[in-house]
This record gives sequence, structure tokens and C-alpha cells, in this order.
Amino acid sequence: MRSDLQLIADLVQPKTRVLDLGCGNGELLSYLKKHKSVTGYGLDVDAVNIEQCLQKGVNVIEHDLNRGLESFASNSFEIVVMTETLQSVKAPDQLLLEMLRIGNECIVSFPNFGNWRCRLQISMGKMPISPHLPNNWFDTPNIHLCTCHDFEILCNSLNINIVEKRYVNSQHDSRPFIKVAPNLLSAFAFYRLGKS
Repeated sequence: MRSDLQLIADLVQPKTRVLDLGCGNGELLSYLKKHKSVTGYGLDVDAVNIEQCLQKGVNVIEHDLNRGLESFASNSFEIVVMTETLQSVKAPDQLLLEMLRIGNECIVSFPNFGNWRCRLQISMGKMPISPHLPNNWFDTPNIHLCTCHDFEILCNSLNINIVEKRYVNSQHDSRPFIKVAPNLLSAFAFYRLGKS
């Protein structure tokens, strides 16, 4: 399994109901179903991803996250997961609130735009390209890049409780030095969020 998905899997308790937003090929839900006996659904818009989910026995629904989550009842899942997708939706603030409406907690990960590699390239007058942000400015799916600091300010303004946070490098490894200045040194951030 991808190393970023393993970090998320480690945060999920056994036998919970999980909704995975932007589930891709269903790798996370397939693993959680097999190793943690979770039940749940994935949402994705890509037909190839949906087919791969079905081949893995993952319950998947074709759904564009930009349309919101109003079709899901409040408190219908224990955990709602969104892996490296927050920065590519039109209204990330509203989606976070919806995630916590339908789930008791949510787990969100995103690339940190405050990473030193990004800052260095911007200081040279260029949009950054790095291992954790590999696209050019003109072909990137990311429309709302943020830093760890920006995300924490948003959570505070929305009265979202940050239960746990993890900062990792571009290989998704946690190193002690990253904790010294996570907004500068982390490539990715993982947050477990709860209702205030």
C-alpha cells in the first residue's frame, strides 16, 4: 500500500464505518476492509478508478466532491477520509464542515505549500515543482494550495478541533527535525479533526 495511505490506515480504528472522499482505485478501503474489518464507501469521479474499486470489492459511488455531500445523512460515518484532495476542490472550507457533519471525525492530508523547496523556488520567481507538488502551474489539479499554518487558521475559524497532526517528508516519513518547524520542513500534513 502507498505510504501515505498507511499513515491514514494507522489512524483508523477497527470495525468503524468509513467514507473515503476521492478514493482513487480503492486501495485504502480495500486494506481497511481486509485488515481492520471496516465497512464503508468510496467516492470518485474517474471511471477507471471506479472500475478498479469494483474489482477490489470496494463499495464506490460516482460523485463529484464539488457538488457537496448533502446526499449523506448527518453522523452516518465514524470517519470521513480525504487524502491529498482538499487542495483540488472548489470550496475546501465548506467540504470540511460537511465531512464533520456526516462523520464523527475526519482525516485530511494535503501537500504543504509552505515547504522550504516551494519557498526557495518562489523566491527565484517561479512556481514550485517538487516531489510533493510535481505539476507545472498550467497543468496542476491543485486550485487551493495551502500551508500547514493556513490550514490550522482555517480550522480555528471554523471551530474545528484538531485532534492529532502529523508532519512528514516527501517520502511520507516522520523525522524528529520536522517537528522543529513543520510549516517550513514538512512536505505533507496529516490531520485528524473532530467536532468542537
